[in-house]
Amino acid sequence: MSTSGDTLRLATRGSDLALRQAATVRDSLASRRLTVELREVETTGDQLTDELIHRLGKTGAFVHSLDEKVLSGDLDAAVHSMKDMPTERPDELVVAGVPERAAAEDVLVTPDGAALDDLPEGAVVGTSSLRRKAQLLAERPDLVVEPLRGNVDTRIEKLLAPSLQQEHQERHEAEEERKEHAGNEDDDYEFPYEQDVEAWFNGLSELERRAMERDPDTEYDAIVLAKAGLDRAGLTHHVSTVELDPEEFIPAPGQGALAVTAVDGELAADIRDRLDDDRTRVETTVERTILAELGGGCVAPIGIYARLAGGVVRTGVRVLSQDGTENIQVTRDLPVERHIDAARDLAAELADRGADDLIQAAKRDSGGADDDAATAAEEDE
Repeated sequence: MSTSGDTLRLATRGSDLALRQAATVRDSLASRRLTVELREVETTGDQLTDELIHRLGKTGAFVHSLDEKVLSGDLDAAVHSMKDMPTERPDELVVAGVPERAAAEDVLVTPDGAALDDLPEGAVVGTSSLRRKAQLLAERPDLVVEPLRGNVDTRIEKLLAPSLQQEHQERHEAEEERKEHAGNEDDDYEFPYEQDVEAWFNGLSELERRAMERDPDTEYDAIVLAKAGLDRAGLTHHVSTVELDPEEFIPAPGQGALAVTAVDGELAADIRDRLDDDRTRVETTVERTILAELGGGCVAPIGIYARLAGGVVRTGVRVLSQDGTENIQVTRDLPVERHIDAARDLAAELADRGADDLIQAAKRDSGGADDDAATAAEEDE
């Protein structure tokens, strides 16, 4: 296409969160006088809803189908959650634009706002991320970590369903008891609620009402989500969350960042000029360079988080065994003027210190998953 007057056809997944993310890219480009039309593309990850993310293959469960449309010329560019993107990419495709990053942290979501340390022994925590599971078990080996898939609102509904259904049952039983005591002037029974069950139900949010209708296979005491996904879905103020310290609970590489891919050339350069955030480009380049050098991809629990501060990129990396009992963790200030080479050097140091052994063990434990799988996909952002 010609960016002088034509419309850029931007591929996106059709989930509510993906459409919200793509809309932010569209609006940002529109503010810089580029007309964008969003085109929904169904992906492998959308089709295999019962399959855990880390089993979906090395091409990226939510990436490959969109980029195929770009490579074929059917569409001009595609917008992705950066952490979903494999580090091995087709030579013709480039990351044309990296907008300003949203929050990178993970959050613990509970029905009552409990912190991780406050969860009862043996509490059930939901996540389908190997990284999150390993870091949870490293902090709390007693936890039971169970798989959890679906869109952000679906995950929250699964969390809230048991407690809401229990409260509904208790309120209903209290109303029945009140009816039994009605008309007896000598009865000192006091109804324990300010509202009857109908008024209580009418006061629930739409999300809570949908949760009431769910029949979850697993009852979760808590779930872990990306803060960026929760914010972008507009659900932050509808649930109780506790932010997990990114210094210890290190996020996935690229978490919170979006990426627009396009065929290398004039259009890609134009998108970069209009959309790119220099800070985010440097930080995510460091993170993805380390991930690519380590080669852990989607079968090893790896957290990498880089923050640009003056002339250095402060970078924290944590590589864990899948059960969280072993880990290699370092924090380094990398010089910004040579951040790519410095990131490679840090990855080599980590490998020598034992990270490579943990990654190879994770690959063996994964049951023969692709050795080159290089995506940190976690479907909540």
